[in-house]
Amino acid sequence: MTQASTAPEFEKRRLTSTEELEAFRQEIIESIDPNQTQVIVCHGKGCLANNSPDVASALEKAIEGAGLDANVKPLVKATGCHGCCSRGPLVIIEPGGIFYQKVSPKDAEDIVNQTLVNGEKVERLLYKDPDTDEILPTVDDIPYYNMQERVVLRDIGYVDPTDINDTLARGGYKSLAKALFTMTPEEVVQEVEKSGLRGRGGAGFPTGRKWRGALAAKEKKGGPVYVVVNGDEGDPGAFMDGNIMEGDPHLLLEGFIIGAYALGAEQGYMYVRAEYPLAIKHLSLAMEQARELGLLGENILGSGFNFDVQINRGAGAFVCGESTALFTSIEGRAGEPRPKYVRSVEEGLWGRPTVLNNVETWANVPRVIEKGGDWFAGVGVPHSTGTKVFSLVGKVNNVGLVEVPMGVPLKKIVEEIGGGVPGGKKFKAVQTGGPSGGCLPYDMKDTPVDFDSLIKAGSMMGSGGMIVMDDRDCMVDVARYFLRFLEEESCGKCIPCRLGVTRMREMLDDFSQGKGSAQDLEDLKSLAKAIQDGSLCALGGSAPNPVLTTMQYFGQEYLEHIENQKCPAGVCKDLITYSIDPEKCTGCGACSRACPQDAVTGEKKKPHTIMEDKCIRCGICMESCKFDAVLVQ
Repeated sequence: MTQASTAPEFEKRRLTSTEELEAFRQEIIESIDPNQTQVIVCHGKGCLANNSPDVASALEKAIEGAGLDANVKPLVKATGCHGCCSRGPLVIIEPGGIFYQKVSPKDAEDIVNQTLVNGEKVERLLYKDPDTDEILPTVDDIPYYNMQERVVLRDIGYVDPTDINDTLARGGYKSLAKALFTMTPEEVVQEVEKSGLRGRGGAGFPTGRKWRGALAAKEKKGGPVYVVVNGDEGDPGAFMDGNIMEGDPHLLLEGFIIGAYALGAEQGYMYVRAEYPLAIKHLSLAMEQARELGLLGENILGSGFNFDVQINRGAGAFVCGESTALFTSIEGRAGEPRPKYVRSVEEGLWGRPTVLNNVETWANVPRVIEKGGDWFAGVGVPHSTGTKVFSLVGKVNNVGLVEVPMGVPLKKIVEEIGGGVPGGKKFKAVQTGGPSGGCLPYDMKDTPVDFDSLIKAGSMMGSGGMIVMDDRDCMVDVARYFLRFLEEESCGKCIPCRLGVTRMREMLDDFSQGKGSAQDLEDLKSLAKAIQDGSLCALGGSAPNPVLTTMQYFGQEYLEHIENQKCPAGVCKDLITYSIDPEKCTGCGACSRACPQDAVTGEKKKPHTIMEDKCIRCGICMESCKFDAVLVQ
């Protein structure tokens, strides 16, 4: 990541009081020119994949080449994910919030000469509304941003995650100082209880109640108490926690330290999946910087409170996102779930009281302490307070991170913030809650997105993954996909999960081939119930959710496969054929060139045909055709 920050380098010092912290913060703020132009380049995963570091380098070279006065020379700053991943690489010019999308290195000189030198906008790089084609030049103009309420993501996109000075300039660690010097541990717990904050990792258990349970166990058993961050985010399509760790690691660290203070913990563990190397890098750097300044380690800010953290890398097992499997992995054993006869707040790591929360939950704690539990409880809806970060992916115009108050309707997230399905179609279904969640149909677009409403609908909040599907998605195939994923990720320790999920997947394989009967559907429901009741952990217990919800809301689609041997979405290969409409085919040859089997024949500028005996039904011909001439039946 490009090393850049609005905050200059300061001689490192160890801060021993809240007064010294605030004095240091003021030094940083006073050193920043509020009128200096900043060229903010997103270095989130999506933009990094599209070469945003090269964009940043090209901008720096273009600025040097423009010969701008040193006093007004713009600063190029690399930040975490801005959220609108499908539009990356993103460049935002501050002040003013000019929003440039899909920027390449070759655009750098135009940005510098037209915008930074002449004050004009580069129109081709501006955001266009997918429905109206209206040009929306600034972040505040774009519905994707102005319809959100950013609490956890508030500073991501503004701070350089590799520079603690940048975080301090925006108020970082103020909540920690407030907790350490103006609140008792009991008052911190009370504030979290008052907030109504529920765990953002999936189960939605009240955070304050969990903390209270650990304190009760500590009083009964004595210390120590351990605190753990669950950063083992493994749901397909989910990347919320990863972007928080990468884009604002100090927010997570601050919330973690506050929680440790409230619980009297001296040692914490961050369990981060190994597939998140950038998150591990930024967290490690944040911890190093915090220790140097006296914000982590012994005698934090001179308060007498000692707390330190170590990072444990996950080994790639999805099941290690489950609490007991995560604990056994940290302890150095195979990450397998164990029976929950006793709650982890009573016996967790090494048999001691342990509080485990996911990244987003811990990242909410500084906001709760900063503004108070009553403020947090006033956001969202009763029993589901605050905001929730979602990763919005699939058949939607604006793919990326979204943060909204709990309780907003599903349609607001997908159709208004997400910009709807490409082509102006209505979405067919939205899968929420990861592989163990459910698929909700378009008819349920008014469903409030909160813990209780989603469970009532047959789905779940999960960690916040949200996958949008259109009429080209087969719900039988979708259920098969998630079952295959869970089958592969099952630890195999208990029979209902090890054998039951496999048998469910086999039944869906049959349906996708036009085999089976209506009785098989009833047997599938019965098997799903047995798996839910008998599985050892939540992976198996929730595995049937995608199947049950697709059967409930898209039952006719299952019957079409079984009774009529048809796949209405044109996905299941055994039930479909491809052909070319001679009226629409121009003979351009694009489908023929793309076909891996040489199954498309025809002369140039004349209608082509598909040889069914050679066709493997991969769909590449349809994807390559610009004239909608390829048909699937």
